[in-house]
Amino acid sequence: MSYSESYLMAALFFIVGLALPAVALSIGRLLRPHNPTPAKTITYESGIDPVGGGWVQYNIRYYLFALLFVLFDVETVFLYPWAVAYDTLRNQIGLFVLVEMLIFVVVLVIGLIYAWKKKVLEWK
Repeated sequence: MSYSESYLMAALFFIVGLALPAVALSIGRLLRPHNPTPAKTITYESGIDPVGGGWVQYNIRYYLFALLFVLFDVETVFLYPWAVAYDTLRNQIGLFVLVEMLIFVVVLVIGLIYAWKKKVLEWK
């Protein structure tokens, strides 16, 4: 495959990636029924009428805990496939794989210690 054919394939994938959702949404719009009523425009809240406004102030600590959860959840996503493939990788490139993962875990532990020292994990 030549250099220009590579760009042609990338452009083709880009066009198909844009066209496929547009065509699917357009076909859905043509096929679905359209019968707006006032009852359909109200906010749905678990089968009961909504109470109060939709804007509520949340404590920032919820966001911080969620962010830390995502951080360590992503760490698990990276650690699991590494642990599964470690047995075969150990025979090929040896200690390098282990040291590389230890550096990754150490950086995350440093982040956890930083959050702990800044008292982000304390709920008041």
